[in-house]
Amino acid sequence: MRVLIWMVVLVFAATSVSSQDRPVVVVELFTSQGCSSCPPADALLERLSGRNDVIALSLHVDYWDYIGWKDKFASPAHTKRQQAYARAGGRRSVYTPQMIVNGLDDVAGTAPMDVVDMIDRHSRRQPVIELALRRSPNKVWVGAKPLRKIGPSVVQVVYISSREVVEIKRGENAGRKLHYTNVVKRIDRLRRWSGAAPLTLEIALKQHEQAVLLIQQEGHGAIYTAALLR
Repeated sequence: MRVLIWMVVLVFAATSVSSQDRPVVVVELFTSQGCSSCPPADALLERLSGRNDVIALSLHVDYWDYIGWKDKFASPAHTKRQQAYARAGGRRSVYTPQMIVNGLDDVAGTAPMDVVDMIDRHSRRQPVIELALRRSPNKVWVGAKPLRKIGPSVVQVVYISSREVVEIKRGENAGRKLHYTNVVKRIDRLRRWSGAAPLTLEIALKQHEQAVLLIQQEGHGAIYTAALLR
């Protein structure tokens, strides 16, 4: 019991990364190297990644791999995530480039003004979780405290590569050198959280690894809070 209490105090003594200020907005871009409409959205995501109030993630889907170029970052898991968002939002189909904002709203990645408007709308919402992090060698301590009732959530860690450059030799983008930002390598589901009481946990993370913490409403719903793990 003393160890648990010490962990709670230690974590919440750390710098709060989700407070009463403007909360961070998570933008997930579903994209593909085989999609000729995607490079402008990839470039937009790169610009968004420079904002302090945005966490931008690039998830490459595999359903365009058949048209002549296999996307080296594509994963069936990303396609399933996009399909799950569609089901949760009552949409009948998926497409690229599609951006999902905070797990709730979808907008075409080819419509930058709409994307920015959606981000600004989400940034005005009130935070529902106070999140605190403390980094130590090869691990991160996490503390999450609900500010209001939120219901069951899923705690996830998204492992990313911050920069990738690929020369496309076939398919719709043949001959182009494309730049990608925050490419998702894998998403680990750590645990379910009831949201009824404060949460503390330890995440193994090597010094060279780059990752994002997501706390998301169960069933591919709203992303309540997120943070870069550094």
